[in-house]
Amino acid sequence: MDALTELALNLHWSWNHAADELWERLDADLWETTQNPWVILQTVSQDTVKAALAEPEFRRRLNELLKQNRESYSSDAWFQTKHPDTAPTLVAYFSMEFMLSEALPIYSGGLGNVAGDQMKAASDLGVPVVGVGLLYGQGYFRQDFDSEGRQRALYPINDPGQLPIRPLRRANGEWLRLQIQLPESKIWLRCWEVSVGRTKLYLLDTNDFANSATHRGITSELYGGDAEMRLKQEIVLGIGGWRLLRALGLQPEVCHLNEGHAAFATLERARFYMEDHKKPFDLAMNVTRAGNLFTTHTAVAAGFDRFVPELIRKYLSHYAQDELAIPIDDLLAMGRQNRDDDSESFNMAWLAVRSSGQINGVSKLHGQVSRHIFQALFPRWPQTEIPIGSVTNGIHVPTWDSAAADALWTTACGKKRWREDRPVEDDIRRLPDAQLWQMRSAGRKTLVDCIRKRYARQLASEGRRPSDADAVFDEKVLTLGFARRFATYKRPNLLLHDPERLIRLLSNPQQPAQLVLAGKAHPQDLPGQALIQQWNDFIRRRDVRDRVVFLSDYDMLLTQELVQGVDLWINTPRRPWEACGTSGMKVLVNGGLNLSELDGWWAEAHSPEVGWAIGDGKEHGEDPAWDTAEADELYSVLERQVIPEFYERNESGMAAKWLGRIRESMAQLTPEFSASRAIREYTEDYYLPAASGYRDRAAREGALGNSLIQWQKRISQHWSSVRFGNVEVKTHDGQQVIRVQVFPGSVDPDELRVELYAEPDQVMTACKACANPGGALLYSAEVPAGRPVSDYTPRIIPHHPSASVPLEAPQILWQR
Repeated sequence: MDALTELALNLHWSWNHAADELWERLDADLWETTQNPWVILQTVSQDTVKAALAEPEFRRRLNELLKQNRESYSSDAWFQTKHPDTAPTLVAYFSMEFMLSEALPIYSGGLGNVAGDQMKAASDLGVPVVGVGLLYGQGYFRQDFDSEGRQRALYPINDPGQLPIRPLRRANGEWLRLQIQLPESKIWLRCWEVSVGRTKLYLLDTNDFANSATHRGITSELYGGDAEMRLKQEIVLGIGGWRLLRALGLQPEVCHLNEGHAAFATLERARFYMEDHKKPFDLAMNVTRAGNLFTTHTAVAAGFDRFVPELIRKYLSHYAQDELAIPIDDLLAMGRQNRDDDSESFNMAWLAVRSSGQINGVSKLHGQVSRHIFQALFPRWPQTEIPIGSVTNGIHVPTWDSAAADALWTTACGKKRWREDRPVEDDIRRLPDAQLWQMRSAGRKTLVDCIRKRYARQLASEGRRPSDADAVFDEKVLTLGFARRFATYKRPNLLLHDPERLIRLLSNPQQPAQLVLAGKAHPQDLPGQALIQQWNDFIRRRDVRDRVVFLSDYDMLLTQELVQGVDLWINTPRRPWEACGTSGMKVLVNGGLNLSELDGWWAEAHSPEVGWAIGDGKEHGEDPAWDTAEADELYSVLERQVIPEFYERNESGMAAKWLGRIRESMAQLTPEFSASRAIREYTEDYYLPAASGYRDRAAREGALGNSLIQWQKRISQHWSSVRFGNVEVKTHDGQQVIRVQVFPGSVDPDELRVELYAEPDQVMTACKACANPGGALLYSAEVPAGRPVSDYTPRIIPHHPSASVPLEAPQILWQR
């Protein structure tokens, strides 16, 4: 029983299906329904377990799996092999939600998807990451439809005893519980542990019987309640989360904020540094900032969490004054664009930027969008130099591939393909058409069976005839999929722009198509719910009811079924509001293709040989005329390219051109848009530099951190005394020599950098000091004479060899 418990309480089974047969042996029906080994162990009788354990083959397989898992968790992986000499580094990954398994429903959608997949990839690669999140009493809402097709929101309870989690206990067996201060009183936080392969996820909740009813409900619902409830959740996540890590004896060198919700963790990290080293807050923040990474997923500034000043004063005045030893106004200033505007709301993203040493968006396009959004914090700096990079999201491939796809990839590329960085493109390109065709045909058939079963249950719950589900879909027909959160900016009804044309497209007797949809709208998003009802109204038409299905309660299990079986995944967001989008990535490994707006990840992934695109790669806002034009383009691509290509068969009865596109999509895109690639990129470009930067600043009692503070103070105090003098230009030998006169005022010239800046290709040429006539410094630089000198503008920026400019010194002076 201990062996089964060990297997059931490690979510490794959610992406390694070697133990599935064991759980199916204990209760096949419950396994099919829940996919939750821990529920099975909590439900079946002891006699059933004893009978299974008495079977030699069951016992042999159980022991074999335990041995394999333990060896896998303790052996060297990519990180240990690639970076054997790296000093010990621990990354704390904070997120409001984690999508790891339907057995642990503490997620809403994309943000949790990224967090869960990156945790799994970190385990596969051996990257030392621990997650920190919240355990929700209800999680996100569940969805069904009433008899009129309207969305209904349901809130089943998450019973901790039925979830694959453990209470965290001290050495003496006591449940680890922490306290944080809220205005009314101190509240207790219960601590939980989730095993995710070789990594750990730690969760906090407030449902402690020692708390008042009000406080017990703080972690009841994900993204529910008002602004005050959200603030309390984020205090628990950030401040409580860092305290939890320290209570466990962990001292992460890197703090990764997956969105700004957890930004209070950076304050608590600084507070612990203050306590450990007896240093003031400004030094503690300067030292720890270097080890903080902020990943923004938001494509519009309105999406950031904001709190009115009165709420921040109510909940954090005591924390600022008594624990950080700073005025509450100083804390408020960290979350404002204009630090001196007392009326401005407190923005969690602004706090995250000001307390982090590195910032990134989640696709190349989103990096550009984010530099535009955050430019307000760096006035007069060119948008291209706003200090925000990008790491394009990827999906954890073993979580989303079908058994058939896994077998195909294993044969072609080996079992360790997602646990290393070996190229696999050529292996996939050698796959024969017959194997790809068989995989796709089997995947579509399985999906059609799943759709009929789900739809029958759905029809029964809506008071309609379950037998109607028997007539929906055909396993040989091109299957289109559209599933995501229903929000207006995602334009989920673009396909419905011309209903009659859509009907003709689906009902072509020679080349038919079928469409499966799924998605939730937030309970407070009435326009999003109206979009769902439009589809449900359309589906009830007699001429499409067997060709279009809208499945309720879009969750992780349904997603897996969809992405493993659809032929074409459709995505129609309004550019550039899809920060990345990962749903279309999940079909890649399974041989599905994409037709999408050139937004998010598809803007960098698309090429003609791997899929189809709509849009012109530009932004058009909410222009109805553009929506009409793109709807027409979407129909045209389906009618003239996608559908004919699927039905164009060779002498072997296979769609050779379609299969060629599948082969290139699988080979080029699957590895590139995997969480394995993303975690390797985070590790080498962000985690390791952040850990090194933190260690450098913390060394010698924070000597470097203190040096930076003094430099920042000097720059801030004396910047207004810096000015330009004359600029002169001379030409010789095909070069233009530009000389710039600079009066540094009270600033040490070594703490300035003089550059020539030119657009549009952002050429920056450092000027060298060459003379000091009359109190001024003379800088010069040579540039090609073929470019007009008017293209170049001298500028002055702060300089410190260990500072990140403009992140830590936003001053800039342009020559006029």
